[in-house]
Amino acid sequence: MSKLTIHLPLFILIHKRKKKKKGMALKKISSVFLIFIFGFYSETAKSQYCGCSPILCCSKFGYCGVTEDYCGSGCISGPCRNISEPVEPVDSIVTQKFFNGIISQASNGCAGKKIYTRDSFLKAAHTNLEFSMSVTRREIAAMFAHFTYETQHFCNIEEVNGSSYDYCDENDMQYPCAHGKKYYGRGPMQLSWNYNYGSCGQSLGLDLLREPELVGSNPTVAFRTSMWFWMNSVRPVLNQGFGATIKAINNNLEWRDGN
Repeated sequence: MSKLTIHLPLFILIHKRKKKKKGMALKKISSVFLIFIFGFYSETAKSQYCGCSPILCCSKFGYCGVTEDYCGSGCISGPCRNISEPVEPVDSIVTQKFFNGIISQASNGCAGKKIYTRDSFLKAAHTNLEFSMSVTRREIAAMFAHFTYETQHFCNIEEVNGSSYDYCDENDMQYPCAHGKKYYGRGPMQLSWNYNYGSCGQSLGLDLLREPELVGSNPTVAFRTSMWFWMNSVRPVLNQGFGATIKAINNNLEWRDGN
């Protein structure tokens, strides 16, 4: 069977960006239609749940895991894979040619060209075994489609004019804002809000509440934070189709009547 060729989506942007409120979603973007030209999942995962973490597959025997035995044929829930979608080393999917094909479309004056690299993505991927041991070409295509849109082909490291916005939720007592720190969008998925920086930093062993700038200055940290958000909020809905990933990232703003 020939390998699936990855094409990036065509983005048609309508209206201005708007700011996002609460939840695990990142900053809001106004009405956006994404045409995912390579085609995405045509079937949804079964609804039965056997107690696995959302990022693990429930096998037909009721056990949790990330390998083909769990996520392949007979998978009940979680990020199940079609049996025709083999797991490959992430290095062989995200090739230098693939990465260059995206970032080369950004102008030479873009700050992102000095920080985003294939090596920094792979380094981040290899620190997350759940991701690197189970990712498929279709998932990489979906992930990089969002990276491309959020950063304009890896041009932007931080949200444009982000420092002028207030992303501090003072009602969140678990992850209180540090004095003088700003939690606007940074990195390939434009991580924003103090509760996202706090939860993500806790998971990665980094104090991102006190040092949110790390997401915009350290390329590996930037990709790790984006991967954290992807694994927790996006992968669990991947089999519901590309539209579901838009909803998971940008809440309900681009999601109208399930279309």
